[in-house]
Amino acid sequence: MNTSQDKKKILLVDDEEDIRDVLGMTLSDMGYQLLTAANGKTALETFLEERPPIILTDIKMPLMDGIALLQHIKRENPEAEVIMITGHGDMDLAIKSLKHQATDFITKPINMDALEISLKRVEEKIVTRKQLQEYTENLERLIREKTELQDNLSNLGLMVGSISHGIKGLLTGLDGGLYLLASGLKTKDILKIEEGGDILKMMVERIRRMVSDILFYAKERNLRCEKIDILTFANDVIRVVKPKSKTFNIALEKDFDFSAEKIHIDTGFVHSALINILENAIDACIKDDRNKQHKIVFSVKNDEKHLFFIIGDNGIGMDIETRDKLFSLFYSSKGREGTGLGLFLSNKIIAQHGGSIHVDSVEGQGSQFTIKIPFKK
Repeated sequence: MNTSQDKKKILLVDDEEDIRDVLGMTLSDMGYQLLTAANGKTALETFLEERPPIILTDIKMPLMDGIALLQHIKRENPEAEVIMITGHGDMDLAIKSLKHQATDFITKPINMDALEISLKRVEEKIVTRKQLQEYTENLERLIREKTELQDNLSNLGLMVGSISHGIKGLLTGLDGGLYLLASGLKTKDILKIEEGGDILKMMVERIRRMVSDILFYAKERNLRCEKIDILTFANDVIRVVKPKSKTFNIALEKDFDFSAEKIHIDTGFVHSALINILENAIDACIKDDRNKQHKIVFSVKNDEKHLFFIIGDNGIGMDIETRDKLFSLFYSSKGREGTGLGLFLSNKIIAQHGGSIHVDSVEGQGSQFTIKIPFKK
């Protein structure tokens, strides 16, 4: 942004020294910081170096005339204000200069009142343009803020709606579990008691996952990375999801084939991301009602630059539309059982680590999630 002193700069261009002297004194008395040049070529060099906002130039000059100077200045800075000085016999040139975006022209001999009026118009134009720019910038800022607010409100509405549907499903499940439990206790039916207990445990686990996802979404924080042992970390992840896979008779296999011992990550975040993806794989197997033995393979591999966690299942798989929307906020293929936060957050967590998640899936055959995280130097 120009300072007030810069805005008062004016470049006077005329090949007649007497005119430069007389006009120079007048312009200095008006409060301008005066720059002068005796021809168009020198004037252009001065303009490029000093960037005055106002140029007062004669039309007929050696080396480079005023029209050529005007064209060069406007190409360099379209907002520069150029007033042309012309003789009475050069009106065609004066009109031509206006077509090349000169601000105004005055005729020789120069009337100082006319010059002052012309300069006042120029100053008003500069001030108006500055105010318009500030207004436009403020308007753009307000539009951005409004858009962000609308997006936040929209996301909040989606989140509330999504969570509401999820809670309704959970309440239905809890009611069912409590009914079976109460009925079993009343009739001393052990099978009903066990079935009701299993449903209640499942609903409690879903509530835990929902609360965990909401907290991750609501609480934005920087990564707290530390060097951790990869084997210990991978086994901890498996340990969390193994009880659920065992409950549904889903084989959970490990395939750890890596040479690196340590990686620099936010343990809590990446742990949650992998759990979300593994539980998604378990759900995909549960949904697959074909008569086959389901299994999930959790692989850990690495190359020179990256560590890979690969989670493959032979569950229900996904169609192209589901795969494309998989990491979208609040999108869930689980209906009322999901909030649409889990995989969105997993993708966000891995991206925060500079990594990525690639998904391969065939409907009816299963899915494979490849999580790539770079080693930090």
